[in-house]
Amino acid sequence: MERKVDKFLEHWQMEVNRKPLVVYGSKQVGKTYTVLKFGEENYDNVVYVDTDNHKELAMILKKQNTIDGIISAIMDITKENINKNSTLIVLDNVNDIDIVNTVKTLGKFKNDYHMILITSLKDNLSKFKGVELQFKSMLPMDFEEYLSALGKEELIGFIKSSFKNNTKMPFHKVAMEYFNQYIITGGMPEAVELSLRDNNILLLNSIFSKIIDSYKKEISLQENLIDITRSNEVYDSIPEQLLKSNKKFQYGLIKDGGRSKEYDNALSFLHNNGFIYKCYKLDDVKSPISNYKDKDNFKVYMNDTGILYKKLNINKTIFDNNTNIRYVLYENSVAISLISAGYSLFYYQSLGKAFIDFVIQTKTGNIVPIELVPFNKTKSKALSVYINKYKPNEAIRITQDNFCVKKGVRYIPVYSTFCLADLI
Repeated sequence: MERKVDKFLEHWQMEVNRKPLVVYGSKQVGKTYTVLKFGEENYDNVVYVDTDNHKELAMILKKQNTIDGIISAIMDITKENINKNSTLIVLDNVNDIDIVNTVKTLGKFKNDYHMILITSLKDNLSKFKGVELQFKSMLPMDFEEYLSALGKEELIGFIKSSFKNNTKMPFHKVAMEYFNQYIITGGMPEAVELSLRDNNILLLNSIFSKIIDSYKKEISLQENLIDITRSNEVYDSIPEQLLKSNKKFQYGLIKDGGRSKEYDNALSFLHNNGFIYKCYKLDDVKSPISNYKDKDNFKVYMNDTGILYKKLNINKTIFDNNTNIRYVLYENSVAISLISAGYSLFYYQSLGKAFIDFVIQTKTGNIVPIELVPFNKTKSKALSVYINKYKPNEAIRITQDNFCVKKGVRYIPVYSTFCLADLI
C-alpha cells in the first residue's frame, strides 16, 4: 500500500546533506512496513536490526565514536554487508539514548551511509533532539490513502477537483459509501489490508484488540505505576466523553471525584505519544490562535476511528441508524484529518454557547472556522454568530451532502476533509 510518507523518503534519500532519519508514530501505523518496503524498492539491500532483540547493540555502539566504527559494529551484529549509497540501515524500536547519541555521529559529518531509526514513543524525541538528525512523523492512513489502497485513484481526482472548484462531485453517493467503510475500518494498515481481502468483522475486531493491547503495553512503559493505571483509565473513558452532548473533557467521567491534578501526567503521556489528540478551547480568535488556547478546557479524540468503533462496542446496524454514534465517529474522523494535514486542534465556544467544532490556522495565517453538521441541517446559528463577530475570510461546514457554497460558506462532504491540507 502506498503511503504519503513515501515521497518524503524519496526526497530524503536524494538529499545532499542527508542525515539519519527518525521516523516516529504510534504502534501499528505502518512505520516498519513502510520503511522496509521503501528500502527494498530503492536500495540494493536493507540491513535491519530490531533493538528489542539486540539489547547488546547499545553497549557495542556506545564504544564507537567514528563512522567507520559504527558501520563495522552493525555489520558484526547483523553479519551483513553495508555499502555506501546502496544499503539502507534500519534500527527499529529505538528507545535507548546511547544508540541515538552514537548515531548522531553520522549526522555530524557528510557521508554516504543511509540510516533510518524507528520509534513509537514521541516522548523519545525530547531525548533524541539534535541538529544531527532529521525527523518525520507517521499517522494512520487517511481517507485518500485508503481510497488509493482500494485502487480508486480516479475517485480521489474527482474529490480533489470538486474541493478546489466548489463544484458538485459526480460520484458523491459512492464516495460516502467508501467513507463509511473507512470509518469502521480506520486507518491502521493491517485493518485496511484485511478489509481489502476479507471484510470479516470478527477478524477486524481481533486486529483492533491486538492494537489496543499493544497500546496498553506502551502505556505500561511509564516509570510511575500510578500513571500507568491513570493512563488506562483516561484512554478507556474517551468513548463516553465523546458521546455526551458537551464534548469538554470531564475528569468526573473517569471516576467519581476525579480531578485534573490526578490525571494531568496521564493525559500528557497519551497526547504526546499520539494515542489521543487534544482539541483546546480558544479564549479568543486572534493570530496566532495558539496564544489563546485555554489549557484547562479541551476535547479529546482517539487516533483512529476503527479503534473508536471497536471501543464503542457497536455494529453496522447501530452505526447506520444511530445518528449520535455516527456523528461522534465523523467528528473524530475530522479531528484525525486535521492532524494529518498538519493543523493543531482548537474549538470555539462563545458566552452564548455558540459552538464551533474546530478552528484552524493555515500556513498563511488564515483562521478558518469549521463546523460539522452531517445530518442535513440547513441552518447554523453558531456559525452565524462566529461570522458576525470575527468576519473570517473563509468558513466551512462539513456535511453528508455534496459540495456547494451558500451565503459565503463552503459546504464540503465529510469524505473530503483530507483536502483541507490544501487550504491557504
